[in-house]
Amino acid sequence: MYTVYKQRIDMKDVNINKTKRGLFAVLAVGFLLLGACKKEEWLSPEPSTLITDETAFATPERIANQVNGMYAKFKADRFWGSWYLIASDIRAGDFLCTNLNAATGAITYQMLTQTTTGDVTDIWQYGYLAINTCNVFIDGINAKGKEVLTEAEAQQYIAEARLLRAVAYYSLLQLYARPFWDGNGSKPGLPIRLNGNTTPGNYDLARSSVQETYEQIIADLDFAEANLPTSYSSAFLNTTRAHRNTAIALKTRVYLSMQAYEQVINEANKIVSLSAPFSATDGVQHALEADIQNVFKAPYTTNESIFSMPFTNNDAPGQSLARYYLPGTTDGGTSSSNGAGEYSLNPDGVISSANWKENDARRAFIKQGPRSGKYWLFKFTQASPYTDYAPVIRYAEVLLNLSEALARNSQTVDERSLALLNAVRRRSDPSSNFAAIDFPDMQTFLAAIAEERRIEFLGEGIRNADIMRLGLNVPAKAQHAVPAVAPDAQNYIFPISSDELILNRLMENN
Repeated sequence: MYTVYKQRIDMKDVNINKTKRGLFAVLAVGFLLLGACKKEEWLSPEPSTLITDETAFATPERIANQVNGMYAKFKADRFWGSWYLIASDIRAGDFLCTNLNAATGAITYQMLTQTTTGDVTDIWQYGYLAINTCNVFIDGINAKGKEVLTEAEAQQYIAEARLLRAVAYYSLLQLYARPFWDGNGSKPGLPIRLNGNTTPGNYDLARSSVQETYEQIIADLDFAEANLPTSYSSAFLNTTRAHRNTAIALKTRVYLSMQAYEQVINEANKIVSLSAPFSATDGVQHALEADIQNVFKAPYTTNESIFSMPFTNNDAPGQSLARYYLPGTTDGGTSSSNGAGEYSLNPDGVISSANWKENDARRAFIKQGPRSGKYWLFKFTQASPYTDYAPVIRYAEVLLNLSEALARNSQTVDERSLALLNAVRRRSDPSSNFAAIDFPDMQTFLAAIAEERRIEFLGEGIRNADIMRLGLNVPAKAQHAVPAVAPDAQNYIFPISSDELILNRLMENN
């Protein structure tokens, strides 16, 4: 995909011909993903940085390096390393921008995005970079890799690529396309690119429908489920590499966005036991961690952490969750837990809910700044460098996905649905115990599930997708005179990136 290779261009000063020349110049230096190489390869007449597509898949070791590179592209800081999550949450009403700095998301926060807005172009660019990386890898395995891999190894690697591609397409849908409920998937979705691009070419491709894009996502995840290993040799790999239960868990999220509640139930039942304590009994033994604090601190590899993007001192994101959500040392941050204080918690948002009790362990993630009086999210706390893992999906989400699907499918306060809601809530607040009598109608029960999701996944990039799939208003931010945005408003979703519109003659911004 061409937009993923282009150098950043000031669209006010550069015309389309210069844009194309800049793109082709970047393409010309080569695409390949390669990671670290052996010492003898450094001394080779063919430097590792210039390995061609003829040799990139020549050995299992080089292929393994490219697998690492594929994950690295996915966790780029402008995509799943942080910025997709941040951009999703700052739209959704539970955070306040501290300085309305356009360079740090204020335009997205104010719901004023244009085709040239940095968040719009960057997330699109890095999302399609991740997609193209997967496509080039799949092409390489099919063309060369199968000569040096067993069939099972080749299929596993392709399955990992297709899972990452599925998550990338799903993520872009949540920002750039109308929700599934609007026209039952008939509205414009994304250009679906399934072949890798490593050289200049014709990149004209019309948008597929939302339905067609979701069908591709499900096809990728079904393939991943069938071909990924049931588990790896360590908790670290079970958290940071895709395995079979990763694909299943992600399908519960995707089907929930499609309002396909029976399918959510079918998928979740593969990894959620019928009764409490809920857990997965096959493959990785997923379960809720007893103390939620453990999920967000080293080693970040609890059985609840189905899939996360890892970072280390030598591999820290340039833009991180902790940097944006933590205050500086003058307002409650410490030498090891401080940030730029870009986004505080909205005191009128979910933290003000009377249903979120003071003895709830998740309240420990919230601290009030002694100088400003603002409320800050301390869910991600590692600074200098910022090494918190970025969560992609947790077991708690699977339980709440199933809880909601059971209730919506039966249109009752389903007994198992209620038990799943209680499992997540009581893990952090043992004093709470919802009963069917607490919910006089279905709407109050569904509202309780939705609020539990807001509490549980605060700062994890899920709230915006929930707003979209439920057809809710994007909340107002009265502190900055940002009005609510109705589902039928043009700015309910991101516009398509100006880069795509310039270089893809079949692309429309609608």
